[in-house]
This record gives sequence, structure tokens and C-alpha cells, in this order.
Amino acid sequence: IYLWRQYRRPNYTIGHLYIDGKYVCDTVEDTDRNLTDAMPLDEIRKKKISNETAIPCGTYPVVFSISTRFRSRDWASVYGGIVPLVDGVKCYQGVRIHPGNKAEDTEGCLLPGQNKVKGGVINSKETYLRIMDQYLWPAYKRQDKVFITISPIMPNFLI
Repeated sequence: IYLWRQYRRPNYTIGHLYIDGKYVCDTVEDTDRNLTDAMPLDEIRKKKISNETAIPCGTYPVVFSISTRFRSRDWASVYGGIVPLVDGVKCYQGVRIHPGNKAEDTEGCLLPGQNKVKGGVINSKETYLRIMDQYLWPAYKRQDKVFITISPIMPNFLI
């Protein structure tokens, strides 16, 4: 998975999500404060504003686990409460890919949808279910290793 953070604004970040080199959807996240996974922990802590900061750019494993917070939601219960978790993010815990429409709906998580409104996405639940059905759930069933790269740089496969 490749997430290109294309539009970085003071209160939100809009990105384009690609899976296997194919554009899949847009995303909304909290504010990108130019954090990277290469930064020391103390530098990330200084720049991070709790519940208002997108996770550091970098490459992370995506693991599949039951979310105690979301497992009873209709979009999660379809998969037995399993919601993709972006693992190993410095200074963050519980970063998931899940439905939501604006930066206020996340605490660092990645929210898929269609960027048809300023500062957010629409059709997030439908987009999430499509991503799960077509890409992530089959990968989970095959026990594939899944990674996500988050970057402000256009992916090489688009150049």
C-alpha cells in the first residue's frame, strides 16, 4: 500500500491511496507536521499534538487484529471485528484504517473515501468495505505480509 499525502493543510491532510500500484481512493488524516519514522522519539514527541497529528511518514507493517473500539460497528463486524492496524508507529498506538469523514473523526488513523468535500472525504464506509473486500481481506486470508508506505512524495510508479 502506498499513501501519497498530496494536500497538506493546517487542519487536515488529504492523500491518494494506491494498492499494488493502482489508485484505490482518497484519504483524510490529521495535520501532517512533517514527522518521519527516522526521527528520534523526543523530536516526534515535541512536534506531535495529541489527536491532531498525522502519523510519521515511513513504511509500516499492516496487521489484522480485532479492534475492541470498533468490533461492534456494522462495517467491522462483517470481518469478525478485525480492522487493519498500522503497526510500529513511534509515539502512536492503535492506528487503524477505518471509516470516517474528516480529521476530527481520527486520532491518527487513516480514513478512506472520496475527496469531494473540502477537508474531508465522503462515502467512507462504502470505500472501506470495498478496500477490505477486494484487497485487504483476501491478503489476510492468504496470510500475506502487508506494508504501507506513507510519503509526501509522488510514487515512482506514477512518474
